[in-house]
Amino acid sequence: MVQERVMEKLAILADAAKYDVSCSSSGSKRENKDKGIGDAKGYGICHAYTEDGRCVSLLKILLTNHCIFDCAYCVSRKSNDIKRAAFTVQEVVDLTIGFYRRNYIEGLFLSSGIFDNPDYTMERLVRIAKKLRLEENFNGYIHLKAIPGASDELMKQAGMYADRLSVNVEMPTEQSLKLLAPDKNHIDVIKPMEYLKNEIVGHKEEKKLNYKAPIFAPAGQSTQMVIGATKESDLEILGMADYFYQKMNMKRVYYSGYVPISYDSRLPAIGTPVPIIRENRLYQADWLVRFYGFNVNEIVGFNQPNLDLDIDPKLGWALRNLNQFPVDVNTADLELIKRIPGIGYMSAKKIVAARQFKKLFPDDLKKLGIAYTRAKYFLAFASPFQIQKDLTSIQIKDQILNLQNSKYKNDFSNQLALF
Repeated sequence: MVQERVMEKLAILADAAKYDVSCSSSGSKRENKDKGIGDAKGYGICHAYTEDGRCVSLLKILLTNHCIFDCAYCVSRKSNDIKRAAFTVQEVVDLTIGFYRRNYIEGLFLSSGIFDNPDYTMERLVRIAKKLRLEENFNGYIHLKAIPGASDELMKQAGMYADRLSVNVEMPTEQSLKLLAPDKNHIDVIKPMEYLKNEIVGHKEEKKLNYKAPIFAPAGQSTQMVIGATKESDLEILGMADYFYQKMNMKRVYYSGYVPISYDSRLPAIGTPVPIIRENRLYQADWLVRFYGFNVNEIVGFNQPNLDLDIDPKLGWALRNLNQFPVDVNTADLELIKRIPGIGYMSAKKIVAARQFKKLFPDDLKKLGIAYTRAKYFLAFASPFQIQKDLTSIQIKDQILNLQNSKYKNDFSNQLALF
């Protein structure tokens, strides 16, 4: 009977956790010690994907879906008539160890609704991580949600046992948070982010001086924004993300397309499509800012505040800046080569390395793995393709879109049922 009740809780609280997409484990290298259980390598622990393409951790749960707040966009809001459940601290510990030993999981992603107050909830999250580390000698990956409003002391303890912490900003702007979650305060979200940033930086500096110094959230901190619930532009969303990267040393910002779950005049109606393509474009733009040297205002601006949905943002930038093309990859610097559509970050580095030994031509680029059918419109060689250079941005876009339509078809596989 006890086991049946735990499995019932698992079904409820695993389902409730699916709306949180920030489940990556990258960045931590916690090693196994003292013949303990598991380890946290630098690769991800997400092994299953939802039908809309999101990566899901195999043990991704809420401690509880009870909540004192009534956020209109949240399925766990207090006014929602849903089945409620809550794990005990020991139940989460036992599930984690039991699933790990069965080779079902490699780590734990644990979030929660708010029980009575932030400290009460955060204290239980910390106790779970502490028990796993100290009593079970579990060295696998642990990602904890840091509850806004919880004390600095609890935040510090959480960082000593978890690999990554995340404080969800939820709405892209303070105005939207006030509209849909009037009980919450934007400052309560920003304050713990600043505290965690300072602690992470401080512990890294201490580690340089003393290798025996304890680690603190080695995989850093992340956050998540719900997109499509309110009317922010992509310029506003990416501007907020850039602020987090620049000012909070954020490891990742996640974008979660709003799933209509509520009959509320402030929100899109139930049945409105989830903005999956927009979500994907935001991730692509985010990647360009973080790894390709783009500025947010190069990707979106006041004249074009939203990303194109039919083409990726890198191609969109190139089509708006044809005066910078064609580019000769044999002479151009790395930063410009990275901006060529069809050439990824690693491929650009391979090109720079390879051209030291020979002059590169189209066949060479194909061997290096670039998407030549896309890149060719923006490349110049000793014998340039004049026909490509004479095309307008509209013609190039149409040709690339036609190629995509003919080459790629929707191919949805059956989703693996976890429970």
